[in-house]
Amino acid sequence: MIQKVFVNADGGARKNPGPAAIGIVICDENKNQLECYNECIGDTTNNVAEYKALIKALQISAKHTRGEVHVFMDSELVIKQMNGYYRIKAPHLLPLFQEVKNCERIFTKVVYNCVTRNNRFQVLADKLVNDALDDK
Repeated sequence: MIQKVFVNADGGARKNPGPAAIGIVICDENKNQLECYNECIGDTTNNVAEYKALIKALQISAKHTRGEVHVFMDSELVIKQMNGYYRIKAPHLLPLFQEVKNCERIFTKVVYNCVTRNNRFQVLADKLVNDALDDK
């Protein structure tokens, strides 16, 4: 196992709500890709898809490390909620937030960062979302 992984996660829904998918890219400290993952998750909203992407990203990260996980997402809402800057107003997001907090426990540290959509790894995560939806 390695000490630190870098994760770019994205979730999206076509229409909102609508058909949704998640995309995840996991890299080591040298930015070498360890794993890519995508999946259709049924009909839901963009925000639910973003949370589901984060949950799956942490689950996959556990195969590679128990150390540090640095999460990068373009969802300001999810990142600011995870960092405690925004409270969770939508009741349907609270169980997803709590599931993320449970997933965090197996790591020594989880750091949440907001990135722009044009970050090269975020572009790949977004492409994985769209590939899953296109293949559906």
